Amino acid sequence: MKSRSQDQSLTDSRELDRSYDPLTGSVADDSELSTVCYRPEGIDRLVQQTNFSKKELQVLYRGFKNVSRLLWQECPSGAVNEETFKNIYSQFFPQGDSSMYAHFLFEAFDTQNNGAVNFEDFVISLSIILRGSVTDKLNWAFNLYDLNKDGCITREEMTDIMHSIYDMMGKYTYPSMKDSAPKDHVDSFFQKMDRNNDGVVTIEEFLETCQKDDNIMQSMHMFDNVI
Repeated sequence: MKSRSQDQSLTDSRELDRSYDPLTGSVADDSELSTVCYRPEGIDRLVQQTNFSKKELQVLYRGFKNVSRLLWQECPSGAVNEETFKNIYSQFFPQGDSSMYAHFLFEAFDTQNNGAVNFEDFVISLSIILRGSVTDKLNWAFNLYDLNKDGCITREEMTDIMHSIYDMMGKYTYPSMKDSAPKDHVDSFFQKMDRNNDGVVTIEEFLETCQKDDNIMQSMHMFDNVI
């Protein structure tokens, strides 16, 4: 009868083997090894870092791995670069130009700032969006809007975000949007968020204002039961 330490040693040694998939618990065949080179370091660490269970992570990883396999010619490492991310995202918004918004979103998912989104990057952000606390979700949204990551949102940054959203939605939405709509939304954002009227929105102002807005608070729970 094997001891627990022997079992753990076996698991550790198998995880070091490129043919063993620590998330699915299966051994990859030769065709899989030839297409997907990247594998996460281990499921236990991701369970601790996210709000997903082991089984949920296994399901998510199978989906991520299948996408990687389909896109192998573009991302043989199993990590998605920005151009591939844009191509994937554009499939959801064929009526508009989603490239700029996808660029901003990619930078928010690329937590290691290495120009690629791997499974760990993807699942950590997804955990915040779907299972994080309200404060976690708001911090993630602030980081998305804070384009140069200097700790505050400027009018120029919010204008770029709004233009990217309207470009993504396309010109043929109903009801049709006025050309001044992005500027109007930026003006409304700063009127509400910029509490001391200094021309920038800090994380403190952002959190305080959002937490007092019932509509924003309700939207924070929109994806609570997605998976």
